[in-house]
Amino acid sequence: MLSRVSFVMVEPSHPGNVGSAARAIKTMGFSRLVLVNPRIPDTPAHPDAVALASGAVDVLASARVCDTLEEALAPVTMAFAMTARHRDLGPPACDMRQAAGLVREHLAGSPDGQGEVQAAVVLGTERSGLTNEQVGMCHRICHIPANPEYSSLNVAQALQLAAYELRYALLGAEALAVAGPRAEPASGEAVEALLVHWEQALIAVGYLDPRHPKKLMPRMRHLFARSGLSREETDLLRGVCTAMIAQSRKISHGSS
Repeated sequence: MLSRVSFVMVEPSHPGNVGSAARAIKTMGFSRLVLVNPRIPDTPAHPDAVALASGAVDVLASARVCDTLEEALAPVTMAFAMTARHRDLGPPACDMRQAAGLVREHLAGSPDGQGEVQAAVVLGTERSGLTNEQVGMCHRICHIPANPEYSSLNVAQALQLAAYELRYALLGAEALAVAGPRAEPASGEAVEALLVHWEQALIAVGYLDPRHPKKLMPRMRHLFARSGLSREETDLLRGVCTAMIAQSRKISHGSS
């Protein structure tokens, strides 16, 4: 299970933090590090990153570098946005220990080597954290219940705590009883494609005015994230979208 968990650092600016993150990941038995649009090109090979990795250079060398968070989450079926800030609009929130339990249940439904079930913890920039849009691409918000009077944590420190909670939860996952096979979860890529198709369908039937979209699509994104869609369900909903668009065109042609 550990091999199916990724730690995603969005726009890291300090190579040293990336090296420290690699060390934290390896210490807890994980290996997947993903960097989204790092400020310094070839960050994994930067001397500061290598120095602070302290022996975890293999994690650095195998780190995946992506241009966008959407690309990083394309194969992921459950993503957690780590943030200390309250969000008025966004996915459901939980603490990191609860998040680790959810990851355990999610991964237990598909044994290693079977299916495409993957989980990820997403951390933002050192200075400002994740944007609302980036948080919205995840299924859950998670936080570390730190001292409310001083909750400041270095991004690598936060990652270390997340990795510890995940290791603690996943090491006992073998005892988790799974009643029957579970539906294959939809990947991030499949959900993004559904959202695009869904928006087109809503525009076609006149429910969404593209000139005044308000917050309809962000709310739909959060609805789908909370639902934990399966691959079959995304296919079903895309079929509904296709039918809505086709019916709208038929009505439009009939009235012309």
